[in-house]
Amino acid sequence: MPALLWDTVGQRLYETGVDRGVLYLPNNLGVYNVGYAWNGLTTVTESPSGAEASAQYADNIKYLNLVSAEEFGATIEAFTYPEQFGQCDGSVEPMEGVYFGQQGRRTFGLAFRTRLGNDLTGTDYGYKLHLVYGALAAPSEKAYATINDSPEAITFSWEIATTPVAAAGYRPTSLITIDSSKVDPTDLAAFEKILYGATADAAATPPVTDSSPRLPLPDEVVSILNTPVMV
Repeated sequence: MPALLWDTVGQRLYETGVDRGVLYLPNNLGVYNVGYAWNGLTTVTESPSGAEASAQYADNIKYLNLVSAEEFGATIEAFTYPEQFGQCDGSVEPMEGVYFGQQGRRTFGLAFRTRLGNDLTGTDYGYKLHLVYGALAAPSEKAYATINDSPEAITFSWEIATTPVAAAGYRPTSLITIDSSKVDPTDLAAFEKILYGATADAAATPPVTDSSPRLPLPDEVVSILNTPVMV
């Protein structure tokens, strides 16, 4: 094994930005079969919790550590949100343009992209897709302020908790991250046509038909990307 090297050319990696937000709503079977573009997404803060060690003692020594279950939560900040997100934020529309608050909250899925960069190509190096499942938004504060000589757009914010979904051979998960620099580009392109939908193109090879955006569950994600199993 060669000696370790630091900060070599092309290996000064970093991650930045957030874009291509998509809201997915599940049907009665828990399938995320419809997606909506989330414009104005400014920040997604991933906030895992749990996985805390609990010391166990025996024979007058520290015998082992038991680790609690890990949970995934996040904070979403945006200038605006899809109209369909209202039902996830405790709002219903009994008639067009009229909204009732303090209603039930629907679970949802979320996808967003962050950019990968290095010292040679900048943010064209690659990107990561972040897929969130079983999200539930908590009530959040909305601050409306007067317009003054330094106007700012209102930023909405939601704290979300998640319920993991099944992943064959692994513990249930609420988060999948896909690194474009490590997966097959052809498989990734096919996956993104599922994630974002596709517009019919008869001249393409192979021809492309219209398809609605949807969020595949973990087992299908692995199947589409043919990702090697990492142990």
